[in-house]
Amino acid sequence: MLLREELEKQEYDRLSPFAQKSAESIGRAVQEDPCDLRTCFQRDRDRIVHSKALRRLMHKTQVFLSPEGDHYRTRLTHTLEVAQIARTISRALMLNEDLTEAIAMGHDLGHTPFGHNGEAYLDERHPGGFSHNIQSLRVVDVIERNYKGKTLNLTMEVRDGIVNHSGPVEPFTLEGQVVRLSDRIAYINHDIDDALRAGVIKQEDLPKHCIDALGDSHGARIDFLVKDTIRNSDGKDRIMQSPDAKQAMDELRSWMFANVYRNPLVKEEKELFRIRNLIFSLYDYFMEHPSLLPKEQLDLLGTDGLDEVVKDHIAGMTDRYAIKLYSELFVPLGWKLGL
Repeated sequence: MLLREELEKQEYDRLSPFAQKSAESIGRAVQEDPCDLRTCFQRDRDRIVHSKALRRLMHKTQVFLSPEGDHYRTRLTHTLEVAQIARTISRALMLNEDLTEAIAMGHDLGHTPFGHNGEAYLDERHPGGFSHNIQSLRVVDVIERNYKGKTLNLTMEVRDGIVNHSGPVEPFTLEGQVVRLSDRIAYINHDIDDALRAGVIKQEDLPKHCIDALGDSHGARIDFLVKDTIRNSDGKDRIMQSPDAKQAMDELRSWMFANVYRNPLVKEEKELFRIRNLIFSLYDYFMEHPSLLPKEQLDLLGTDGLDEVVKDHIAGMTDRYAIKLYSELFVPLGWKLGL
């Protein structure tokens, strides 16, 4: 039987000097007895994988607001692709794969329904603003609880990787930096794939100099970017890309914003108006009727305040639940019956 203590010893033999060792974790906010079998980062990963917040990502939009077909990415499939890319890089660099996977699985837990548009409208409505990476940390620190009422109580390394997977601050572990870069590699390329499938763009529309530099297919680009990251990070104390690869990827990302993310074929103005109205209406409704919030949100009212708790409730909704609830609250029954 392979026990946790043996796994921790093996990490010193097989991992890079720059890898985060499980035995050297800063630890948890609330001290716990260690698991006999799993390292602390394995335990964190398992807690995230079994969380309700992760399951809800299945029904949260990635880019396309009303995709017709089963092959478009959701927040959950995006999360899995990030984890796969990040683990490949971490394994090649002999970093801690368990820590990498835990961060990757948790990095988007705080995303709203309706993708970044939902995030923008909740940011507009909530007095404290809204950022999905900060909300992801709040999910694992405060909102997600087990049947005994305990939070996930994750290690500091995983929490840091989650909150700093985007934004101005880089994670302090290389594993967190791997996830931060893998997130970009994943969404730029799989969003191209979805946009091509939807007919929003054509292969020949993609900027030629970026495609020449990175590859002419989804798999080729990811393969190039993963190998480039490994080559340029090997033996270093930070995760890096070559200047040419970084420039080409940044230019391709900018092109995607101009031609896909803000493309009216992807997000029509009337659809965006409806989403804004939905977010604002639900927010205002629960501000006026706090007693109708779920019990787990009501339990936080005394410590966190009504605005914060209503924001949590809206952010945690899936697309389909938000639409269903809006219809129940604001659409007259006769209209729904076609009378």
